[in-house]
Amino acid sequence: MGTESDYTKSLEYYKHLSLFWTDLIYLMASKPAALSSAGPMRKFALQAKKLATEMIEANDDLIEFNKRLTEYYKQLSDTWMEAQKRVNKKIPEIPQDMEHLDASKRVWIDIFENDFTQLFDSQTFSENFGKLISSELELSKHWNNMLSTLLETANLPTKNDIDEIYKELHLLRKRVSKLEKSDRQNKVN
Repeated sequence: MGTESDYTKSLEYYKHLSLFWTDLIYLMASKPAALSSAGPMRKFALQAKKLATEMIEANDDLIEFNKRLTEYYKQLSDTWMEAQKRVNKKIPEIPQDMEHLDASKRVWIDIFENDFTQLFDSQTFSENFGKLISSELELSKHWNNMLSTLLETANLPTKNDIDEIYKELHLLRKRVSKLEKSDRQNKVN
């Protein structure tokens, strides 16, 4: 398996190559004589650099997310293994019959509860978990930006457009409700 520096070199090469080709497509798309495409494909060619840049940034954030997710599961599995070792040491001290089965369960529950509570209260866990959530939100932001660009390119409504329509619809419903209420009160009077 490659080293970290090999991976970094490959990632840098990918970034360089992606930007080269998107720059080339952008230059071609900006010259009407050079690219005779029309409609969505022309729009797509104009947006290709933006999409490629967003994809590269998303890949960087994906690396960070995967690193944080690995650390998160490592912390959980390490805590599980340590708690299970402590349970395995403690259980042989309890007689193994039906009367003491509940005591064995209680030991298991207590040890796991204490160990995981300590983990969740620890500074390292909370820092890593916070960074995990932040990197996930960054990824989501990149994906939403790419999707919005693609939808815009295809002349389809974006999430923001639909959110704006929902807001307007909500305001209209409120107005209609007020008017109906006012109308009912006028009829009663």
